[in-house]
Parts: sequence; C-alpha cells; structure tokens
Amino acid sequence: MDKLTNDPVFVIPEADEVARQKAIDDWLPITSSRNAKWWYSAFHNVTAMVGAGVLSLPYAMSELGWGPGVAVLILSWIITLYTLWQMVEMHEMVPGKRFDRYHELGQHAFGEKLGLYIVVPQQLIVEVGVCIVYMVTGGKSLKKFHDIVCSSCKPIKQTYFIMIFASVHFVLSHLPNFNSISGVSLAAAVMSLSYSTIAWSASVDKGVQPDVQYGYKASSKIGTVFNFFSALGDVAFAYAGHNVVLEIQATIPSTPEKPSKGPMWRGVIVAYIVVALCYFPVALIGYWMYGNSVSDNILITLEKPVWLIAMANMFVVVHVIGSYQIYAMPVFDMMETVLVKKLNFRPTMILRFFVRNFYVAFTMFVGITFPFFGGLLGFFGGFAFAPTTYFLPCVMWLAIYKPRKFGLSWWTNWICIVFGVILMIVSPIGGMRQIIIQAKDYKFYN
Repeated sequence: MDKLTNDPVFVIPEADEVARQKAIDDWLPITSSRNAKWWYSAFHNVTAMVGAGVLSLPYAMSELGWGPGVAVLILSWIITLYTLWQMVEMHEMVPGKRFDRYHELGQHAFGEKLGLYIVVPQQLIVEVGVCIVYMVTGGKSLKKFHDIVCSSCKPIKQTYFIMIFASVHFVLSHLPNFNSISGVSLAAAVMSLSYSTIAWSASVDKGVQPDVQYGYKASSKIGTVFNFFSALGDVAFAYAGHNVVLEIQATIPSTPEKPSKGPMWRGVIVAYIVVALCYFPVALIGYWMYGNSVSDNILITLEKPVWLIAMANMFVVVHVIGSYQIYAMPVFDMMETVLVKKLNFRPTMILRFFVRNFYVAFTMFVGITFPFFGGLLGFFGGFAFAPTTYFLPCVMWLAIYKPRKFGLSWWTNWICIVFGVILMIVSPIGGMRQIIIQAKDYKFYN
C-alpha cells in the first residue's frame, strides 16, 4: 500500500502475483498434493531404490570378489541410509519453509545460482539416465518373457519390445502428481520384493554349480581393475533413491507440531529393511551359486523352472513401470516449472500432454539406440549417482550446519565424501570401457 495516497491499487499486482504463484504450485506435480501417509513414503522409496540394479548385484560381486564385494555392499547401505536421514532432516530446517525439491535445498546451501548449477545437472543425469536404463530393462524383460513363454515363435527385435514398454508410459505419464501414482508405486514395490525373492530362491534351488569359480573373470590385470571400477558403479546405481526423496517428502502434510520428517523417516526405515531383504540375499546367494559365470542380469542366468523365470521377468516389467514414473515425475516438474514460470506458458492439460509425451519419446529413442545395460549401469552409477547419493547431502550438511571441526559429525561427513568422490571418479571409467567393448559387436536397432 502506498503510504502517501493509501491507495489500495498499488497492492493488487503483488496480490495477483501471489495468487498466480499459488495456482502454479497447486498445478505442478511435486507441490499439488500434500496428503500422503507415511506408508506412501515407504513404498515410493522402495520403488525408487530397488530398481533393476538389484539383478546386476551378483555380477557386481563377481567383479569385486568376496571381501571387497561384501564390504562395499554393507558400506553403501550404511552411508546411503545416513545421507538419506540428512536429507529428511534438512527438508524443513528453516521454520515455515519446505525444501520440496533437491535443487531448492542446493540453493539454500550454496546460493541461488551456484545451487542450481551444482544440483540440477546431476539430478537430471540421474533421473533421465534411470528412465533410459529402465526403458532398456523393461524391453529386455518383455523380450525374455516372450522368448520363454513362446520359444517356438518367430524372434521379435528388442527394439519393438522397448516400444511396447514405452507405450504404457505414454498413458501413465499423464497422472498429475506423486500421490496419483501411489497405486502404481505400491504394485512396483511388491513386485521388487517378489522378483528379488524369486532370483535368490531359484538360485538356492539350483544349488552351487559343479564347475563354479570365484576368481576374477578378466584375463588381464587391467581388465580386472576396469571391471572392479564398473562394479562399484553398479552398486552405486542400486542406491539411487536420494534423487527423489525431498520430492516424496513434499507430498506429506506438515505442521509445526507434527513435521513431515516423522512419518517420512518411518517410511524410510521400512524401505531400507525391504532394500536389505532384496539386495543382500540376491547379491550373496547369486554369486555363491554361480561364481563368475553369472550374467549381468541374474534372471538371464536362471533358465529353469521356466514358468517361475517367466513370471519373475513379468514382475520386473511391472516394477520398472513404477520406477520409471517415480523418476520421471521430478523431471516433469522441472520442465513444467521452466515453461510456466520462466517462459510464461499457461498451466494447461495441453502443455502437460506435449511435455510428457516428448519426454517419454526421448527416453524411448535413446534406450532403443544404446541398450548396453551393464555398461550403462556402471557409467551412470558413478557419474551422477555417487554425488547425489553418497556425498552431496554431506557437503550441504557441512555448509549449512557447520559442525565442530574434527568432531563426530565432521568426520562422518568427510568419510562419506571421500568414499563418494572415489566412486564418482573410478566407476564411470569402468562403465565406459564396458560400453565400448559391447558396442564393437552391436548392430543398431536390432
């Protein structure tokens, strides 16, 4: 209000702007619905974390070896649970404000511009990378299901199966927000536990293979080292849920008396117990039974009983449908935010239709063109998952809370940072080498 004239006209533009921002927030997928229960957090986190990466863990163990493999698995579980707790705590560290998106927390820690530059590229690499890898995984699992169920049928190209898998997302991607995909996410979480159980129980049923070997597969020392690096990326990929954790927490209601971190943390604990029940048996039993002859997807190694393996592959398809949606939602939010807030597009269903269909088509095209599953896991796992999962939360914690030098919190965060930086540097090297090796024999759009 203008002090000289007391004329209310001067307030209206500001009031209009506040109303406009609220209308946009009520439309955007992350902030449009805040009535989630704690168990939504549990199965969203399970769906986000227990991806198809669990099926590559026995293969990662074969490249790491027993000692380093077990150590890396346990360390990763502990470190990522700690960094996830940090993010849950930081979600509402400023009274009356919620950091609903990873980059908003980054901006609070590092400044408006620097926070965006640090967080957004890494988060986009992770989320788009996961969606591409899941396009490949969904297509491969559909093909495997078809080949098992109809072994006498004419072979169909993998390209077509990726397209079939993508067609589901052209429909599901139009669900408006996280809460609207909770049913899909719950089904996906149940499927992840189911196919993980099938993977290790079918391995136990087969027993230790007669000619099993636990030595490194590569014939040269350099090959062994590169494979070791790539396997670290596979493990990093398996713990990737941090990229959507603030967005999941944003859907939980919060009051000063009952902040969202309570129900969110309860859901995270349940999710991490499920993660342990999926990861450790699959990784350790799969490697124990097959040694270094295990495939980069254990369901490919397991060929019998036929009906069970076919069912497990179908479970994988259902699971990665849910996982794709969980990782796509923050990307939709970013794209729609830029179009509506920066470029002043009207927030309409037509805009959403074009944006989301474009994104699904893009991930489908890249997945069809570069379906190097094992190498992709290693490359993306180290390049972007390690920072956003293992050490970026620790860097933010140090920047915001400034714990006492050489105290317990200070040491804990620096240990996580060092471990994460090593992962970030070495695993893309191994992953890229694997992609190059596999690409030599690859025929495009096969």
